[in-house]
Amino acid sequence: MIKSIKRITVITMLLMCNIMAIAQDNTVVWKAYSTHIKDNLYQLFFEASIPEDWHMYDMGPYTTSGPVATKLTFIPSDDYELIEGVEYIKKPTRVFDDVFNIEIGYFNNSAKLGQKIKLLKENITVNAVVEWMVCSDITKLCIAPEEKEFSINIGVIPSTIEPIHEAKYNAENQDSTKKAEKNGSLWAMIIEAILWGFAALLTPCVFPMVPMTVSFFIKGSQDKSTGRLRALIYGLFIILLYTIPIGIIIVITRIIGGDAVTADIFNWLATHWLPNLLFFAVFMIFAASFFGAFEIVMPSKLVNKSDSNTEKKGLGGIFFMALTLVLVSFSCTGPIVGTVLIKSTAGEFWAPILTMFAFSVAFALPFTIFALFPSWLNKMPKSGGWLNSVKVVLGFIELALGLKFLSIADQTYHWGILDREIYLALWIVIFTLLGFYLLGKLHFKNDSEVKHISVTRLILSIIVFSFVVYMLPGMWGAPLKGLSGYLPPIQTQDFILSNDNIQPTYKSSTTETPKKYSDFLELPHNLDGFFDVEDAVKYAEKVGKPLFIDFTGHGCVNCREMEARVWSDPEVLDILRNEYVIVALYSDDKKVVNEKDWVTTETGKTLKTLGKINSHYTLKNFGVNAQPYYILKGRNWKTLVEPRGYNLDVAAFIDFLKRGIAAYNSDK
Repeated sequence: MIKSIKRITVITMLLMCNIMAIAQDNTVVWKAYSTHIKDNLYQLFFEASIPEDWHMYDMGPYTTSGPVATKLTFIPSDDYELIEGVEYIKKPTRVFDDVFNIEIGYFNNSAKLGQKIKLLKENITVNAVVEWMVCSDITKLCIAPEEKEFSINIGVIPSTIEPIHEAKYNAENQDSTKKAEKNGSLWAMIIEAILWGFAALLTPCVFPMVPMTVSFFIKGSQDKSTGRLRALIYGLFIILLYTIPIGIIIVITRIIGGDAVTADIFNWLATHWLPNLLFFAVFMIFAASFFGAFEIVMPSKLVNKSDSNTEKKGLGGIFFMALTLVLVSFSCTGPIVGTVLIKSTAGEFWAPILTMFAFSVAFALPFTIFALFPSWLNKMPKSGGWLNSVKVVLGFIELALGLKFLSIADQTYHWGILDREIYLALWIVIFTLLGFYLLGKLHFKNDSEVKHISVTRLILSIIVFSFVVYMLPGMWGAPLKGLSGYLPPIQTQDFILSNDNIQPTYKSSTTETPKKYSDFLELPHNLDGFFDVEDAVKYAEKVGKPLFIDFTGHGCVNCREMEARVWSDPEVLDILRNEYVIVALYSDDKKVVNEKDWVTTETGKTLKTLGKINSHYTLKNFGVNAQPYYILKGRNWKTLVEPRGYNLDVAAFIDFLKRGIAAYNSDK
């Protein structure tokens, strides 16, 4: 037994090493950007992100017998003057190298170079070339020297039609984005995944597997220590069977096309009409199945084959026992898994993996515990009619959650079939029927007779009906902040009882050109703003106000929460209306724009929809692929304060806006 475990461990470690080796990208990613020091003096930064277990040599200089040094060269121009030479912002590590027989310097993980520059003209372009070579710390293999050209625009207003070079990107943006996501939405998704994992245990196709699990482990072990070890391995296999497939998909897409392809795939899954309508149909089918219309099961041949292999001794039998559990429970966990994954598909590498890991750990934990302590089974309620009641309740929940997918497609394509009041009406009816079911007033095909309701069902029905009462004012325009992430935006609602104190700041007069894309896009809370950067920058210069850039999306749950819980604060609204020019960039809008606004990427691909154009623009110029994300810009496209991501702290958001105004006023 112990030898088998050792073999499995060694094989697993080798496989993981191979996967990591395949996934490892040895390409150094460079970013360049500028900051204003004073007057016509600027600081240029060139920052390299170096893959793990690789190093890049410093600037030397070295003789021909030494390594290839990093070299930063500027193309001469009469537009600027270089002040002193290139400097190390991050100092390299220096060691004596036995191979070259000299002292060398190198960088691990990252490198950062700087160059001060004096502008002799306004609105210039600085052209530079960086050359470098990287070597592996493990294999000692060195990659042939590479180079990259930069065109850094200083003092140039960006255009949505012709995106400026990535040199305008500030490296702090990405760090801030990741921090905001980790502290906010990612933890929320992990907690939700854990709750779904525990809830899945009560589903009728999962609960009967508990006694089968206990029977298997009582029969298969002769001593307690071996039995407990087998139980722990069983739980590990369940987790791996849920987590590894999604991880493999993400790794493969990243190897094939890098971050951009992975982000594009998840963005397509989250916002395109085809997968959303497919998921909507799947949820409706599962709901019908839970109501007793028909039974959804995995192919019997597949389940029987897996089940027959559970008789094997050792780790193989434990693995197939775990596989049988996953396959048999699919009809109940399938839609739950789909919900967990779709909520985390925002283009991130780790979010889907971590949320699926959290779900699988919660799902596997009860089975592991019962495998460890088989006697606890006697304290569990027996299978019976109550399981069908759980199934029906899940059916109502599936019915409600499935509408979200139809809503996303409806918003991104502007179909106008599922506005906020229609969405709310459907939810009110669904949960009202659920309340009557819990009270025993509705009966389904496989239900047991309800002669009296239990205290549990009474409490649940009170909760459900209270939820219905909470939703009712929403039909007249109440914000319903607790549901802001699930409901369509309030501006899609036809009837709002009162719009008091919600007045726009600046409306286009009849003599002005209408704002681009305002015929199908609008801001929340009746705020007035722009949906094109170039138009917004021109207006901001005209009125002398800083720019508030909102990176958002129709299918962005956290964006709706920020708008409902933070933007709705009276002080926030007052500042946004009177102190800023707002521009909202939707990254998932499917509207095909005028041909003159199409964008051709560096690879020759033509972007025609507003969402793809905005997504390309923001990723290229700001390194941002997260939503929501807020950047405050001042004169000469200067970033006023550190950008901000998802955070429901109203006071902190007010401070963010006020600091931006102060920075803008001090830079006159």
